[in-house]
Amino acid sequence: MNAAPKWFAPVVVVALLWNLLGCLAFAGDLSLSQADVAAMPEAQQALYAARPLWALIATGAAVLGGALGCVGLLMKRVWAKPLFLISLLGLVVQDIGLFVIGDTVALAGPAPLIMQGIVFVIAVGLFFLAHKAQKNGWLKGEAAAVA
Repeated sequence: MNAAPKWFAPVVVVALLWNLLGCLAFAGDLSLSQADVAAMPEAQQALYAARPLWALIATGAAVLGGALGCVGLLMKRVWAKPLFLISLLGLVVQDIGLFVIGDTVALAGPAPLIMQGIVFVIAVGLFFLAHKAQKNGWLKGEAAAVA
């Protein structure tokens, strides 16, 4: 195993904090009561009502996969890469629910699209960081098992 560069751990810690914020937001979203939703503006209520269950499951996969992938990178384990792939796929499925099936931009304006674009860029970056770490020998484990 080769030593990772000095910037690697700080970048992964920031990424972990980012993903933990996503986990907190997801947990907060799941814990909303009907009264909480009823207190929202009408457009936001419509967004909540339109969300399919599979989109919520995809969101959970995205945030948990990202957070656990970061833990894997901090532990320098090759299993981080498939977790980032799960996270990325969950994000894509979530976005299909938000923007293709749901009419999020029409209901909430462009802000969710911009935010999800940022989230997508970060998720892709983390997947490629894990790929680079695996390719450069910064991670422990069987590389062949995570092709």
